[in-house]
Amino acid sequence: MDPGTDQSTSIVGPPHAAGPLPTSPTVETEAEERARLDRVDRLVLTIVCLAQFMVVLDISIVNVALPSIQEDLGFSAANLQWVVTAYSLTFGGLLLLGGRLADLFGRRRIFLLGLILFTGASLLGGFAGNQATLIAARSLQGVGAAVLSPATLTILTVTFTEERARAKALGVWSAVAAGGGAAGALFGGFLTQYLSWRWILFVNVPIGAVLYPFARLLLAESKADGPRRPLDLPGSITVTAGLLALVYTIVHTDQVSWTSGSTLLTGAIAVVLLTAFAVIEAKLADHPLVPLRLFRSRAVTGANLVMFCFGVAMFAMWYFLSLYLQQVLGYDPVITGLTFLPQTAAIAVAATIAGRLAPRLGPRNVLMAGALCAALGLYWLSFIRAGDSYWTGACGGGILATFGMGLAFTPIALSATGGVPRQDAGLASGLVNSSRQIGASVGLAVLSTVAATHIASLLAGQTVVTDAVKRVAMTAGYSRGFLIASIVALAAGGLALIIPRQVSPVAGQAVGATAAPEGPLAPSVEG
Repeated sequence: MDPGTDQSTSIVGPPHAAGPLPTSPTVETEAEERARLDRVDRLVLTIVCLAQFMVVLDISIVNVALPSIQEDLGFSAANLQWVVTAYSLTFGGLLLLGGRLADLFGRRRIFLLGLILFTGASLLGGFAGNQATLIAARSLQGVGAAVLSPATLTILTVTFTEERARAKALGVWSAVAAGGGAAGALFGGFLTQYLSWRWILFVNVPIGAVLYPFARLLLAESKADGPRRPLDLPGSITVTAGLLALVYTIVHTDQVSWTSGSTLLTGAIAVVLLTAFAVIEAKLADHPLVPLRLFRSRAVTGANLVMFCFGVAMFAMWYFLSLYLQQVLGYDPVITGLTFLPQTAAIAVAATIAGRLAPRLGPRNVLMAGALCAALGLYWLSFIRAGDSYWTGACGGGILATFGMGLAFTPIALSATGGVPRQDAGLASGLVNSSRQIGASVGLAVLSTVAATHIASLLAGQTVVTDAVKRVAMTAGYSRGFLIASIVALAAGGLALIIPRQVSPVAGQAVGATAAPEGPLAPSVEG
């Protein structure tokens, strides 16, 4: 399958595009034509929403399958996090580039390319017979997601040009994206238990195969107006490679010391690459991937720092909860998926409340309240014990933590996009989404390594290692991970003070706008 041919016009392709429509023996009335075009638009909405559903689903669907993957492919406690990190790191590192590619080469073309990459990587990962193949497939999935996700939103903005229709379409897109995150744990549980963990990846293949021909037929081609801006490939490559080297350095310390030659070498490579990225963005790139002028806004700077911290805390919570519930409490994947439903409901309820409170109280105040709730919930989770049940151990803390996360998300979105000019709204929303994914990657590497090291040290001091001893050691390791995550969430509340008390619109930018030509800011439900 090829991603389509290039077109020279701004918008070409499907029945609702510019140009004459095929004639029929009966001349269409204006009402009939409008009805037919509305049907096409609804099909376009369905296509892009299903694509975004897959992208968000694959963030959360893996968590419940982690113990099965670990057992089947022999992952160590420290290396298991690569199954999650490989996806989130490439997704976050290349998300802004994906938006630029869509603007430059055409949204339809890049959508189809992303769909091919994502579907093909899912097929490869499902057949993975070793750790390296699965990690490579998850990385390629992240690349596909980074290309596909921005295109879904920009296709909607050029398809639905009337304000009310666009608002409804974006509302549907947001709801479907949130649903993908919420459904991931439940789908992952059922697929893992009744089929195999491989089906959490195979499930994308029929969806992608069905979407592709309809997308080729119905999506219009469109590109950004105005002069072409060159791609910042050096910036994209250095930041993604630098983060990859950094995560590898952290995880590798589970096997060797921090002062070993290999650790120092990979750490130095990470520093050089990330420094090169900063120099490229500040001095060398004519059109940088991350224009540093955005960070002159306290709202943008604060929102990205806070989102980075929430990325650390959120992904770590889902990761450790899944392992604790299955490896310590002995729950099967389906029950584990069901136990995540109260947490995902808490996010949805809190996000609704935050949307009403933020305009009245100011985004910063609501954000700080959310960070405090998240920190308290994670601290509560740090008291889990091997002899607990879900209700006495993980339930209360998990609900409080996710309620805080849901409370914080809307104010972060308002702060990240409300304090920039309209032309930068998409870039700002893509940037804060990247911050979440990068925070997840780096944070999960740190916290999973800390937990694995603590577990190993406890087991090393035992003369006889029984299953009961292992469960106690694992609980202690996960507890330490929750404790550090709570400190990070508390730090997010402190960093929120950088954000002004009220975020003022800039140059016609409506507060809370989430137009995203360069990257979407989707509801965050990653259970």
